[in-house]
Amino acid sequence: MAQVALIGASGDAGSRILAELSRRGHQVTAIARHTDKIAALPGVKPKQGDANDQQALSALLKGHDAVISAVPFSASDVKKLVGAVRDSGVARYLVVGGAGSLEVAPGEKVIDQPDFPEAYKPEASAGGEFLDFLRGVNDLEWTFLSPSAEFVPGERTGVFRLGQDELLTHDGGSSISFEDYAVALVDELEKPRHVNQRFTVGY
Repeated sequence: MAQVALIGASGDAGSRILAELSRRGHQVTAIARHTDKIAALPGVKPKQGDANDQQALSALLKGHDAVISAVPFSASDVKKLVGAVRDSGVARYLVVGGAGSLEVAPGEKVIDQPDFPEAYKPEASAGGEFLDFLRGVNDLEWTFLSPSAEFVPGERTGVFRLGQDELLTHDGGSSISFEDYAVALVDELEKPRHVNQRFTVGY
């Protein structure tokens, strides 16, 4: 059982990660701007917090075994988030990543493909910058887990594949449910295999 601080606990990915952590018996400080949106689950303590308030966030993170951040990249600042984790003294930091920085061929990223939706570019671009920043961090045990291209509500099957920097595809598509993504992330929390690395999950 770990003491985990989860930033962005009420979002699409965050709420599924929260449920998975609770299901496995971890103690979770669930951080969100609006605590009324955090699910009431065993082992979960809701806390109001802002990902962009480094000092206040750091105080919330202190004393935990790991921090997970599940906040939109375009609405947060990697320097403040990493700074808050550093200031808190927590060494383990897991990040809900994006698919835009994955490669479809050597040197060819998903975000640079002609059919990549324009509306998703700001978030995908910010996610790539977040990952680039993390790759220069050597004083934290960080992990960045990229989902597949379609990151959607679905079922918790526990059946999926893992990869590194290449987009995973299956039957011409690329997808993972929020529920199975959460399984893969909590697996990594419990048995770290991708420290200071990015990896990906998909069907």
